[in-house]
Amino acid sequence: MNLEPGSPRVLLVDDDDTFRQVMSSELSQRGYEVTSAATGGAALDQAVATRPDVILLDLRLPDMEGIQVLQDLRQRDLAGSVIVLTGHGTIDTAIQAIRLGAQDFLEKPSPIEKVEMAIRKTYEHQRLQERQRVLEDGYSLPQVGLQLIGRSSAFLKLRQTIDRIAPTDSTTLILGETGVGKEMVAKLLHALSPRKERPFVVVDCAALHEDLLLSEIFGHEKGAFTGASRQKHGLFEVADTGTLFLDEVGDTSPKIQAQLLRVLETGRFRRLGGTTEIATDVRLISATNRDLSASVSRGHFREDLFFRLSTMTLEIPPLRERVEDIGVLVDHFTRHFNARFSLAKRFGPDALGILLRYGWPGNVRELVHVVEQVVALGDKEEIQPEDLPRALRAASRGLSGRTERLPLEEVKRRHVLSVLESVRGNKVEAARILGVSARNLYRLLEKYGAP
Repeated sequence: MNLEPGSPRVLLVDDDDTFRQVMSSELSQRGYEVTSAATGGAALDQAVATRPDVILLDLRLPDMEGIQVLQDLRQRDLAGSVIVLTGHGTIDTAIQAIRLGAQDFLEKPSPIEKVEMAIRKTYEHQRLQERQRVLEDGYSLPQVGLQLIGRSSAFLKLRQTIDRIAPTDSTTLILGETGVGKEMVAKLLHALSPRKERPFVVVDCAALHEDLLLSEIFGHEKGAFTGASRQKHGLFEVADTGTLFLDEVGDTSPKIQAQLLRVLETGRFRRLGGTTEIATDVRLISATNRDLSASVSRGHFREDLFFRLSTMTLEIPPLRERVEDIGVLVDHFTRHFNARFSLAKRFGPDALGILLRYGWPGNVRELVHVVEQVVALGDKEEIQPEDLPRALRAASRGLSGRTERLPLEEVKRRHVLSVLESVRGNKVEAARILGVSARNLYRLLEKYGAP
């Protein structure tokens, strides 16, 4: 099986043959590479041999207790990748497993969506730990020589605003829909600032639950919690004298919001489990696709933090509001992918016309994906309408015919469901194409009443 980038390798350990077969099949259909074991001994052998990204471990095994397996995995520095499965009223044992370093636990039976969310969360935690080790060894400056491309009046106004805000060193809030390029704008703000030679550090606030995000941002002391075997520097320390970019800050919990407010007010923080105040000098840039004013009104986001974050506010217009930029972007990305794949493709006028009429609910990120797909897979040198994705052609026909005027939310709903259908229900792949986290995709599917 050819695994898509970012899809974890999963080891499923359970002595129930039926459960093991069903769960393996479900996860495989969702793009995971799954191996399984029915005993603790087999699990340890496979874990050492294959180094899986995530281990689903039942606590009741025929040859040894799951806790013993976990202890052996901990000695091999693999305990942090474990999700404990418990179906026998053994919550106390599951808590013991967490104290031994397991990342999470699930009660059986558990919906496949919940299992998949736990896997993604655990996998992301492992990746962040690996990245942290790299950061602690030495931070390399990001490639910020990326260009914002466009010629529309909305785009030119955006560039002028960026040029004015960048040198101010002020806390900045970037607003915009998913896929408009908020992180690229943040990188450009950093690259044009007096801090350009210093670190630019990104935190995805939507990817981690509260405790992991606190540890990621603020760090922790050795022994702060079970599994904290060494001191970890938080990203406020890594970004010191540089820029810290909090992506999807609107998804943070009240506890994290309180901690962020304190840092913004005092310029100091403490690691988890620590007592020493640490001074930090960072420029904070944050971004969200949420309406934070509405979140403040509903009591979901602190008003005082909102005011602190939005000293400067920059709103990126969606691609549908700057149609003049689509042709320029298509040309830019076509040349980019032609160079990557050693091709000489170009968009014919009819195909380009469809792109110009399409509503682009996924914004520039969706456009990049479409251009890459048709350049890589098209048979002819000139790309024709039939080479474009079916869902895009259908949506474009609906817009051009003007037989149905749809609210933006309905366009988004149809697009999300269309992408999900095009990948045969594979939510991992759909999230990748849409450019959202699995957590946000599940939230959208629940909102739209989809299975």
